[in-house]
Amino acid sequence: MGSKNSKKKRRKKKEQKRQKKIQNQLKNEKSNLDKELRLLILGTGDSGKSTFVKQMQVLFKNGFSKVEIQLYRDTIRRNLVSHTLKLVKAVEDFNLNLSRENTKLAQDFLSIEDEESKLELTEKKKGQIIQLWSDKAMKQVFERRSEFQIPDSAASFLDQAEEISSSDYVPTKDHILGCRIPTTGVKEVTFSSDDFTWRIIDVGGQRSERRKWIHHFENISILIYVVALSEYNLKLFEEQNINRMIESLKLFKQIVTNEYFVQKDCMLLFNKMDLFEEKLKTIDLEVCFSNYTGSNDVDEAVEFISEKFLNSVENKYRNIHIFRSTGTDTNRIQKIFEEIKSSVLEGIQNDLD
Repeated sequence: MGSKNSKKKRRKKKEQKRQKKIQNQLKNEKSNLDKELRLLILGTGDSGKSTFVKQMQVLFKNGFSKVEIQLYRDTIRRNLVSHTLKLVKAVEDFNLNLSRENTKLAQDFLSIEDEESKLELTEKKKGQIIQLWSDKAMKQVFERRSEFQIPDSAASFLDQAEEISSSDYVPTKDHILGCRIPTTGVKEVTFSSDDFTWRIIDVGGQRSERRKWIHHFENISILIYVVALSEYNLKLFEEQNINRMIESLKLFKQIVTNEYFVQKDCMLLFNKMDLFEEKLKTIDLEVCFSNYTGSNDVDEAVEFISEKFLNSVENKYRNIHIFRSTGTDTNRIQKIFEEIKSSVLEGIQNDLD
């Protein structure tokens, strides 16, 4: 054990020295080097891009401002109402049976329109949500969430409905990371690290948002492409006959082979690993890739998906680095970002040599 730890320390020290050397070289470079490094993060809707950006705020900006926390609190409460509404609709669609009392409650709840203005969490709705979520039919339909559109984080919000509804509720980091706000337009986080300003640019991943992407392709230091592995059996929100993983694979090829990124490193984040591993126990990868003949072993499945993504582009687009991630795991995201940062700085050094 001691030997392993000492080796890790030596490797870490060596890496720190290497990065310091790069930084010193960049500082001494007489050219007008732009001190801002731009990282563009792309992927389909619900891939976890925005969670990655939130993690950058946690790691490098001391979390969230009071104004942001209040906005997230309101969003989490609306998420709670929206999640309940989706589950009640699914119970009805799947012909499951709520208790007689809860059937009346559900009918009342279904009168809510799934619009932001109608999703405010009132005292009445709080009581309805808590009672409905206690019904076994609601739990049963949540287990079938792969058959309709609802975030995996919905259960944890519903389990904590009482806390979330309280007047003095302050969102936890986990609640903020788990809340759902579809990205429209551009979300940016800027922070300083290693004598550089880092700008993380997140552009909406829904199909309607992608036409805006090209406006952000210039002067990018590195591309981060996020894939939600756990969505291999799900359909697009916008088009119910299109598999989400297949959509992500096609989009990846379009992006990586774009002229702006041919010479850029691409960090391919295989996200939602925890959910993917759990789902593989009951749903075969074959539902997405008919030619998959492997087992439900997570490593074997990830290796197969990796080959699919790498083989989708020509050899000349070879600067692709694959990481496994769980967006809500701050420690893991920090390690991934350190590797991304190292790759960016090394790329700059190579350009200067």
